[in-house]
Amino acid sequence: MKQEELIQLLEQMAPPDIADSFDEGRIGMIIDLLYTKNRQVNKIAVALDVTTAVLKKAAAFEADILICHHTPLFHPVTAIPETLAKRMKIIFDNNISVYAMHTNYDHAEGGVNAVLADMLGLKDQIMTDFGIIGMIEQTPADVFAKNVSDKLNAPLVYAGDNPIQKVMICGGSCFNRHAMSVAREHKVDAFLSSEMKHSDVLRERGDMTIIDAGHYATENPAMRVLAEKLGKELAGQAEVLFIDDDPGLKSL
Repeated sequence: MKQEELIQLLEQMAPPDIADSFDEGRIGMIIDLLYTKNRQVNKIAVALDVTTAVLKKAAAFEADILICHHTPLFHPVTAIPETLAKRMKIIFDNNISVYAMHTNYDHAEGGVNAVLADMLGLKDQIMTDFGIIGMIEQTPADVFAKNVSDKLNAPLVYAGDNPIQKVMICGGSCFNRHAMSVAREHKVDAFLSSEMKHSDVLRERGDMTIIDAGHYATENPAMRVLAEKLGKELAGQAEVLFIDDDPGLKSL
C-alpha cells in the first residue's frame, strides 16, 4: 500500500486532534525515510518503544515503517548521545520510517485505555480526561489486584483494602494530582495506572485502592491489538509484525 494510505488509516484509528497539547510535534511521522507519499509500504512493524532491540528486529523483518507509541525524540535534540546515535544508525541504514501514536491513541476508541478496560472486564464504561471508568462485580482489593497481575502478566504494587466495584484505569503514567482528583470526584474504589509516587499515596489516595501495574504492561497490549487490526485490515497489501520488548521487571 502507499504510505499516504497507511497514514490516513492510522489517523482514522487515532485522530491527531484528540492528542494532548504537549504532544504537538511529537506524533505522526517523526522520522520519514520513505521520501515520497507514493512510496510503497510492504512491511510494517509495531512496538511500544523505539529501543535498539525493537529496531534490530524491525530491520531483520525489513520493515519500511515502525509504528510506535513513544516517540524516540520526545525532547528537542541539541546533542546526540551514544544510545540515540546507535538507534538512529539502525533507522538510517535500514531506511525505516517511524510513526508515533501517543496520547491520540490513548484517547481513541479501541485505543490504549479502551483495550486495558476491556481486558479487565470493565462494564458501563465512560471516558474521562484521564482514562476510562467502569464497573466490575464487587471484589476484594487483593483479589482484584491479583486478577490485574494475571491479565497483564506483570508484577504490580498496590495500596488499599476496601472492596472494589467502580474502577478507573489509565494506561501509562497517570498517577498525578489532576488524574487522582478526577478519580476521587467520580468516587471510584480503585485507580489503576503506573509510576506511582510515594507523595501521591500519602496525599491523594484517600480511601481509594491504587494499583501500579507498570508503564509497559498497561500500554503494550494496545500495541499488540493495533498490530492485529492492521494485519487484518491490510491482508494482501502489507505484512505486519508486532515486536514485544518487555523490560522484564520481576517480583520476588
